[in-house]
Amino acid sequence: MNDVNQRIENLREVMRREHLAAFIFPSTDPHQGEYVPDHWKGREFISGFNGSAGTAVVTMTSAALWTDSRYFIAAEEQLKGTEFRLMRLKMEGTPTIPEWLGRTCGAGSEVGIDGWCSSANAVKDLIVELRKEGGITVRTNMDPLKLIWSDRPVIPENPVEIFPVEYAGESAHEKIGRIRQALRERHADGMLMAALDDIAWTLNLRGTDVHCNPVFVAYLLISSKDVTLYVNQKKLTPEVMAYLKTEGVMVDSYENVTKGLNDYFEYNILLDPDEVNYALYKTVVRERVEEESPVKRMKTVKNETEIVGFRNAMLRDGIAMVKFLKWLSAYVGKPEIGQLTEITIDQRLKAFRAEQPLYRDISFDTIAGYGPHGAIVHYEATPETDVPLQPKGMLLLDSGAQYLDGTTDITRTIALGPLSDEEKRAYTLVLKGHIQIELCKFPSGASGTQIDILARKDMWREGLNYLHGTGHGVGTYLNVHEGPHQFRMEWKPAPLVAGMTITDEPGIYLEGKFGVRIENTLLMIPYKETAFGKFLQFESLTLCPIDKTPIVRSMLLPEEIDWLNAYHQHVFDTLSPHLDADETVWLREACAPIDSTSPLS
Repeated sequence: MNDVNQRIENLREVMRREHLAAFIFPSTDPHQGEYVPDHWKGREFISGFNGSAGTAVVTMTSAALWTDSRYFIAAEEQLKGTEFRLMRLKMEGTPTIPEWLGRTCGAGSEVGIDGWCSSANAVKDLIVELRKEGGITVRTNMDPLKLIWSDRPVIPENPVEIFPVEYAGESAHEKIGRIRQALRERHADGMLMAALDDIAWTLNLRGTDVHCNPVFVAYLLISSKDVTLYVNQKKLTPEVMAYLKTEGVMVDSYENVTKGLNDYFEYNILLDPDEVNYALYKTVVRERVEEESPVKRMKTVKNETEIVGFRNAMLRDGIAMVKFLKWLSAYVGKPEIGQLTEITIDQRLKAFRAEQPLYRDISFDTIAGYGPHGAIVHYEATPETDVPLQPKGMLLLDSGAQYLDGTTDITRTIALGPLSDEEKRAYTLVLKGHIQIELCKFPSGASGTQIDILARKDMWREGLNYLHGTGHGVGTYLNVHEGPHQFRMEWKPAPLVAGMTITDEPGIYLEGKFGVRIENTLLMIPYKETAFGKFLQFESLTLCPIDKTPIVRSMLLPEEIDWLNAYHQHVFDTLSPHLDADETVWLREACAPIDSTSPLS
């Protein structure tokens, strides 16, 4: 029997004993992370789907998995042979989880979800919505994985390390002081911090508990007088323990966070209901101040030291990318390119990055999708799916690195030989959208949703679109996805201010054919101040040529050509002093300007 189907049957045995009509498995852990330690990958265990976003639901007679457009193709493939039916989020006709449970479970039945692995808001919303579906109730005090996952990985015990203030630009006690001031402004006496990247940022500590994300499993409780880190103390070296004492931070066991909340002495406590899990939310006996954690926005605005670090990290990453692209160019258009596969491309790029100073890791699993695989938004090649490259079509390459002074995220779509008119047109539409974001000037405090249209307007005229966001924040040697600000069609009110980083990554994906995406990481910087207020613009931090081969020259506006030429001149001027003679020659050609006499057509 399929392993997934056997796991479903084992789960149903537990559900029968517990009189549960269904059990819900979100993608999250007790810290509401996008990427989670293996111990909490319950949704992947029960369904076999390994994408970073999705929710699996199992009833006594059926099973379904909800995920977004980034994973439609991958999920369809991974769910084959299992009971799970794919539910495509945001597509017409797709029911919500409560609606589906209302149709599938009887009125007055009980549904389970682990309150430790679901945010307070998620569970509260679920309770309200299921009550409307025939009075279905929710149970939150059970984790069936403890009973059916026999070889479940342990919670990581990897060592924590100090993130030097020379890269952080601000000490931990200074950050804690700013957090306390923000709490006072919200009339809160303290807060429980649960997001792992917030904790790492606050304390200037890093770890390796989550793949590609330099964070560690912990909670942080801040009161008006004390700060306590709840963490497995095996993870802390004597040096880290001494450091924390110097910064005024006490240490207690990870499991004691519940006791810490029970002993909390202040009048009230701030809990971000999207960050704190439901189990801990219900533990609190003091008055709750339910607001967004102030740390989310603090860490998105980079200080001068962090900005310098980003520029230095992007320089090294650009050098690695140019070395890689020059190496790949020797194969483009030649039969010998068949010696290369998606996996070997990934390995070669990683090796070039690993040669750079301060390199620590990749920032996410590389997406190297050739041809039809490029249409799978979050494709990751495996030995089963890996394909050789061919001297035609396009390779979509989305990758990034963790350097001690910054995190990188870049996508380039590369022509490997002759292209169809459809491929060229799609590529040029994506490039136009990318450039229009880069050219944008906007009032400080504007929302990313207001800017998102610039990347899509030319595609929409052609009846084309993409269903993922256009941009996300990037951490300082932290998570490659950082919010709350984004470029996205859906309303995201988080204001954009100077000092924030954000990616610019529109795309077009034609299933079974090809995919195109072009991405730079940007920094928001001042533009001008007028009677109408402060205005901002974007600085491209990413340093890497954009392939000119697929461009339909006649589709570009003069301002778009001017931007591309200026960007390429900047890339050449910045990177060439760090390259050898052959690499410089290659880069000069890759960055050569295009104009009205260009052969591009």
